[in-house]
Amino acid sequence: MDTQTARHYHERTKHRLDAYAKGPQYLDWDQQPNPFRRFAGTEVVELPLWDASSLPAPLTGEGMGMGGIAALLQRSLGLSAWKQFGPDRWALRCNPSSGNLHPTEGYIVATGIEGLQDGVYHYAPHEHALERRGKIAPDPTSAPQCLLGLSSIAWREAWKYGERAFRYVQLDAGHALGAIRYAAAVLGLQVELLPVTDADISTLLGLDRAADFDGAETEHPDMLLRLYARTPEHPAFLPKIHEWYGKANALGGYPHPDWPIIDDVTKATTNTRRGVWHTPSSQPAPEPQPRLIPLIQQRRSAQAFSGKNSTLPQATFQQMLAALLPDANRTPWDVWNLPTRLHPVFFVHRVEGLPPGLYALPRHQEAKSQLQAAMNPDFHWQKPVGCPDDLPLYWLLEADARKAARTLSCHQDIASTSAFSLGMLAEFDAGLAEGASVYRHLYWEAGLLGQVLYLEAEAAGVRGTGIGCFFDDSVHEVLGLAGTQFQSLYHFTVGSPIVDARLETLPPYAHLSSERFHLNGNCSTMTEIEELAALKARIASVFARREQLKQAMGEGSMPPRQGFRALESVDAELSALDSHFKQLWDAQQVRPNNM
Repeated sequence: MDTQTARHYHERTKHRLDAYAKGPQYLDWDQQPNPFRRFAGTEVVELPLWDASSLPAPLTGEGMGMGGIAALLQRSLGLSAWKQFGPDRWALRCNPSSGNLHPTEGYIVATGIEGLQDGVYHYAPHEHALERRGKIAPDPTSAPQCLLGLSSIAWREAWKYGERAFRYVQLDAGHALGAIRYAAAVLGLQVELLPVTDADISTLLGLDRAADFDGAETEHPDMLLRLYARTPEHPAFLPKIHEWYGKANALGGYPHPDWPIIDDVTKATTNTRRGVWHTPSSQPAPEPQPRLIPLIQQRRSAQAFSGKNSTLPQATFQQMLAALLPDANRTPWDVWNLPTRLHPVFFVHRVEGLPPGLYALPRHQEAKSQLQAAMNPDFHWQKPVGCPDDLPLYWLLEADARKAARTLSCHQDIASTSAFSLGMLAEFDAGLAEGASVYRHLYWEAGLLGQVLYLEAEAAGVRGTGIGCFFDDSVHEVLGLAGTQFQSLYHFTVGSPIVDARLETLPPYAHLSSERFHLNGNCSTMTEIEELAALKARIASVFARREQLKQAMGEGSMPPRQGFRALESVDAELSALDSHFKQLWDAQQVRPNNM
């Protein structure tokens, strides 16, 4: 594997104080790539939708079925809301993405799953539906199994970010992995990252079928996961696909600028090493965690922070940091069976009981000595007062770090008006010594860390946002780092958000009631009366959820900031549902046959 190409790419795509990495000279928003991939000529399976007050039947006894798959996809790769400003309308998803461009695609490979024919399916999040891409060859000896594959379309990010886009594509894959693991936890499911090659994934998902992508952007394989409700009695297997369907749509954004370095690093970091297949160790099935649903659903990337309101209690800050430690948390770290190689360095601005300045969180035992030897020798490396013994947080330097954090993050205010911001230092040389494909894994781990911070921020009643734009080597200089032993790969910031009141928030799937028939050429099987009844039931369900939120806030079991933001989201959903109900009702009344 070509580590030199990976190193060359990394150096070339660094932002510097005097020059940014190469990107497009301007953006034509009318040419933005389509965020939704579809495959024409496939059988479409419409998936059931689940609201926050309902879940599929328990999944720990007989194993998972289509209902469980639908709920997991909805809460991981599905839509979380629509935003609207004037005539402009855009979708948000449960899995975050750089620039909301969403290069990540999801696939289900089902064998023996109740309610779903054996096959390979592409997930269409806009329709919340599966497109059957391939049939699995019959094999009576095969055990039931559900695999979830991820792939990426680099062009979606390159359209905006140019050569640096490959970094963001990998970060998004890591965020998607975290989103899937959290959604699985909601259902009491477990997730296993399989030790397969990129070629294995391409063959299984049909990504290597050039004719199916003729005239369309290709997809690169990322990872393959196994989902299960109870510990399998056998290792995972890759079924044989004997019949394929469908042709990918072109995503647009033409003309495509030429970024050959992305093709070079994609080829150089291809994973050709297959790991050892094994049967997971038997363990009790985890309890479903429906409490995660509102956090997943309301997660957003903050666009601005209020410095006056961004002070965090020290205990809340410590709880967030503890969630980043793989040895102390089952979810989501039980899915990460690769080495731990990333360590956050914090720019603390507004945390009660902590002096402003620099702090470090080594995430495994050897990392502290390695970081201490590599960084500025004047750093203190002392445990802060009030820090729990089992939290490896170290105070490095007391200083007002707001100006430095802002400058290092491409002069963005969100890095300084927050409670804290951070950079994720990767064990770069040690990782690449094991192969060029580890370059991607480092970014996946960074994205997974970011996903944890997103949900921890929501749980604390504040908000986070990832920062992909920072001056790489200037960060290293501030920390006293020389060479490439450690490299900063991803920045993040957490604080009290300033909500843009001009933006209207709409529910994620209100559009499906009028668009379902476009999926397979048939009219919807739901009559208008049935649809009105379903809407009425959903309005009642959402209203009941609103009352539960008010009760929780009144009892003090939910932080006020978290409660008010959740109420804002629920009220927006109620408003949209009421509007949709009124439209259907009015349309029914004007028809002569409805007397």
